[in-house]
Amino acid sequence: MRISQRAQSVAPFYAMEFGKHAAALEAEGHRVVKLSLGEPDFGAPPAVLDALREAVGSRPMTYTGALGLPELRLAIARFYGEQHGVDVDPGRVASAALVLGAAALVDPGDEVLIADPSYPCNRQIAESFGARVTLVPTSAESRYQLDTASVRSHWTDRTRGIMVASPSNPTGTSVPADELAAICELARERGAWRIVDEIYLDLGDHDAQGRPPRSVLSYDQEAVVINSFSKYFGMTGWRLGWCVVPEALVPALERLAQNYMICASTPAQHAALACFTPGSLAVCEERRAEFGRRRALVLDGLEQIGLPVPVPPDGAFYVYFDVSGTGLSSWEFCGRALREAHVALTPGRDFGVGTAETHVRLSYAASADELREGIARLGKFVATLG
Repeated sequence: MRISQRAQSVAPFYAMEFGKHAAALEAEGHRVVKLSLGEPDFGAPPAVLDALREAVGSRPMTYTGALGLPELRLAIARFYGEQHGVDVDPGRVASAALVLGAAALVDPGDEVLIADPSYPCNRQIAESFGARVTLVPTSAESRYQLDTASVRSHWTDRTRGIMVASPSNPTGTSVPADELAAICELARERGAWRIVDEIYLDLGDHDAQGRPPRSVLSYDQEAVVINSFSKYFGMTGWRLGWCVVPEALVPALERLAQNYMICASTPAQHAALACFTPGSLAVCEERRAEFGRRRALVLDGLEQIGLPVPVPPDGAFYVYFDVSGTGLSSWEFCGRALREAHVALTPGRDFGVGTAETHVRLSYAASADELREGIARLGKFVATLG
C-alpha cells in the first residue's frame, strides 16, 4: 500500500508520544505525574454534564446544520459581546475550527508565517494543505511571540498569511494588544489573511481594572479567530470548537464543513449551550483563578530547584522552562525525567527549532497536589545531575 507523501511527512506530536510512554509505565505499576498534556483536571462544568444527559435521553441525535446549532452560534456571539465587548454576527460563527479555516484560505505553495516556538499541530495543518510554513525566530525579549519587526523582516512575495496564538502554547505568553493590532494591520495592507488562535484567550490574566484580555476582533474584524470549548470550559475530549470568520468566507466554510464532517457532534453542541449560563461561567472563572494559583506554585517550585523560566506566562496553563544549565538536551531531560522520576513533560522539539534542545513545557493543568509532587520529584532528579 502506498502511503501519501503528506502523511509520511507529518512529524509525531511528541506530547502525545510521551503520554503513551507514561501510560506504559503506569501499566507496569508505576505512579506517573503527568504534566505533559494541556488537559484541565476539572472536566466540564456540572451544568454541561447535566445538559448532555438530558440531550441524549430526550431527543434523537440527528445532524445539525454544517455550521452548527443556530442557538449555539448565537450563544457564542453573545459571549463575545458580554465577555469582550465585541459585536459578532452569529452568522459569522461556525462550529468548526482550524482545519476548515486552513482549507478555506491556503493554496499549495502559499507561505505562512508562524512563530518559533508554537503549537505543532497548527503548522502541520497548514502544511497538509500545501502551505510553505516559515517559522519566524523569537526570543524572550519578544515573549516568544511574533512582533511587527519580525513579521516585516520575514515577509516575502510568497507570503499569503500569518498564524498567531495568543496566549501561546507552549509558552503561555500573549502578544500585547497594540502589537497584535499592528501585526494584523501590516498583513491586511499586504492583502494577507490572519488566523488568530484564541483558544486560551479566556484563561489570560485580567488587567488592573479586572477586564479580560481583548479579542483580536476588537481591532480586526476580518481576522479568522479560532477558539474551542476544550480549555476555558474544560471539555478536551468533547472535540468541539468554533471559529469566527469574515462574512465573505462563510459560504466557503459551510461547503467545506458539509463535505469534511457534515456537522460537529450533535450531543456535544446541545450540551455546550450550558457553558454560557451564569453558573457555568462563574465555575470557569473560579477555575481560571485556580490556574493562577497553580502557576505561582510551579514558578516558585522551578526557581527553587534551579530550572529558570525566561518569560513567566500570563495565560493558558503552561510554563516553558530552560534546561540548558543541566547539561542535558530537552529530549534527554524529558526522557530521563520520565524514566527516573516518573514525571511526564514535553520536550521543546515539539514546538519548533530555536528552543528545541533547550526548553521543556510543563502543563499546570494538573491538580495542585500533583504539581507539588511533580516538582519535588524533578528537584530530586535535577540534584542527581550535578
